[in-house]
Amino acid sequence: MMGYTPPLVTNHDDRGSMRVLVTNDDGIDSPGLHALAVAVLEEGWTPVVAGPTTDWSGGAAALGPLETPGRADLRAVSLPDLDGVSAHAVSAPPAFIVSLATLGVFGDQIDLVLAGVNQGPNTGSSTLYSATIGAVLSARQRGLSGLALSQLDGRHDGSAQLWSSATDIALPMVRWLADQTEIISLNVNVPNLPVDEIKEARLATLAPKGSIQTLITDQDDHGLSFELAPTTDQMPENSDTALLRAGHTTVSALKGPAVVEGLTLPIDDWM
Repeated sequence: MMGYTPPLVTNHDDRGSMRVLVTNDDGIDSPGLHALAVAVLEEGWTPVVAGPTTDWSGGAAALGPLETPGRADLRAVSLPDLDGVSAHAVSAPPAFIVSLATLGVFGDQIDLVLAGVNQGPNTGSSTLYSATIGAVLSARQRGLSGLALSQLDGRHDGSAQLWSSATDIALPMVRWLADQTEIISLNVNVPNLPVDEIKEARLATLAPKGSIQTLITDQDDHGLSFELAPTTDQMPENSDTALLRAGHTTVSALKGPAVVEGLTLPIDDWM
């Protein structure tokens, strides 16, 4: 039985030895995943690609359900422009894929986790639902730094998806992340524009709402229909949703579940 030993958090003076898990929630066939893995490879790092066999968007940090309880199927795959790179399709959500990586399922110890490039933003309080971010928070719980990378969805306005803009902007952040000695989890959102048209990166708070909202379009006695649409509500100017809408790359440092400090609860009255 494989056990988990938290890795020592060290900076990587020799980045060429760094093993980077590249995962996502859109699925193993997503071109955003492939683009991020290619960027890692071209940087001189060792990408270890493991993506879910199905779309887990909205799956948060779920560890299941698995297609077969107690079993996750793994299938080696070949990906475009990634000859010789370890790549697997896994019948599991991305947070569980991260856990599997820390258990040695994909070989030697992973040093860093990258999730994306997600086709669609992950901003505001809606980050709670993102399986892209769930992967990075799972990495944090396992003692690893990570970066969740998302990009505005070109399908909303009929434009081509400029994956290279997202990876080009994220790489300096990944280099910085690799040199840190503390565990850091970053959420990065990038406009779907050429790099020279994207405004400067801004540190951002989480908006009260994400960039995408759910709209009920029809309802009857047997169920309902809904669609996802861009959020049009005005948001705080320093929030990720507002800054991304204005053409900036947004960067937010996240943490996992934590207790509320300083709150007095009448625990004695409940006994």
